[in-house]
Amino acid sequence: MKLLVADDSKVSRMMLLAITEGWGYDVVLAEDGAQAWQILQQEDAPQLILLDWEMPKMNGIEVCERVIARNHGNPPYILLLTSRTTSDDIVEGLSKGANDYLSKPFDSAELQVRLQVGKRMIEMQTKLNATLQELTKLASHDALTGILNRRAIMAALPKEIKRVERQEQALSVGMCDIDHFKEINDTYGHLVGDEVLIEVTKRMQEVLRDYDLLGRYGGEEFLMLTPGSTTHCTSVYQRICNAVSAQPVNIDKLSISVTISCGVTRYSVEDDGEDISNLLARADEALYQAKDSGRNQVAFKQPISQT
Repeated sequence: MKLLVADDSKVSRMMLLAITEGWGYDVVLAEDGAQAWQILQQEDAPQLILLDWEMPKMNGIEVCERVIARNHGNPPYILLLTSRTTSDDIVEGLSKGANDYLSKPFDSAELQVRLQVGKRMIEMQTKLNATLQELTKLASHDALTGILNRRAIMAALPKEIKRVERQEQALSVGMCDIDHFKEINDTYGHLVGDEVLIEVTKRMQEVLRDYDLLGRYGGEEFLMLTPGSTTHCTSVYQRICNAVSAQPVNIDKLSISVTISCGVTRYSVEDDGEDISNLLARADEALYQAKDSGRNQVAFKQPISQT
C-alpha cells in the first residue's frame, strides 16, 4: 500500500522512510505541506498519510482540511505526527480531518500498529465503496442484459425532454421488440431465450451512439431515447434492425435467426407540455404498426403537433 510521509525534517523523513519501507509500504516523500498537497491531488494518490503538523508553506492541519474538502466521499486515512500534546491540540487535529494522532518522539511499535489500523480502515472503506457502487448499479440496471432497467430509463425520459427543450432540439423515442420471442422461449427454453436477449442487447449497443439511452422496458421490449433530427434518429433504428438480423444468434450448436421491430415517435419544443404517457403510447402504436407490416422494420408515428 502507498504511504505518503510528509515532514520538513530530512532526518525524520529518512528515518520514517527506512522504518516504513521495512514494514512493506510503498513510500512517497514530501518535504513540506505544499508538496504533500500536490502529491495528494495526483491520480492514484496515497490513501494512507503520515503527516507532520509543523511544516513550511502549508502545515499539516491545512493539508487535512484541503484533503477532506476534496475527498469528502472517500477521504484518505491521516495519521498526524507532532510534538504538540495538549488536549486542545489533539481536538483541533482530529476535528480538522486527521483520523489518528501520534506524539513525538514516537515508539516505532506504536507507529506500526497505528498504520496497520489505518491500512485496515482503507481496505474496509474500499470494499464498502465497491459494494455501494454495485448496489447502485443493480438498482438502476437490468440484471440480465446490463442496460438500464425500466425504472431508470423512465426516470431518464423527463430529464432528456427538459434537456432537448433547453437546447431547442428534438428527441426520438423508440419502442423495440424482439419478433416472435415467445416462440424462441417455447422452442428452445428460457435459458436460450436469455442468451438471445443478451446478444440482441449487445448488437443494439454497438449501433447506438454514446449519448443515446437504452433500457429494458419489460420482457423482450426495449425503450430507446435518441436525441437529434427525425431522419437521423430513424436511421439509427434501421441500423438496429439490420444489426440484429444480420446473422443468426449462435448458442452452443443452435443457430437462431432473430429480428426486431421498432416503433418511433418524436418529441420537440413544439410539443411542450405533452404528457409522457401519450408520448410512449404513440411509440407503442408505431411498434404495432411495424409488427402488422411484417416485422423486422421501423415505423414512425408523427407527433400530435404535426398530424
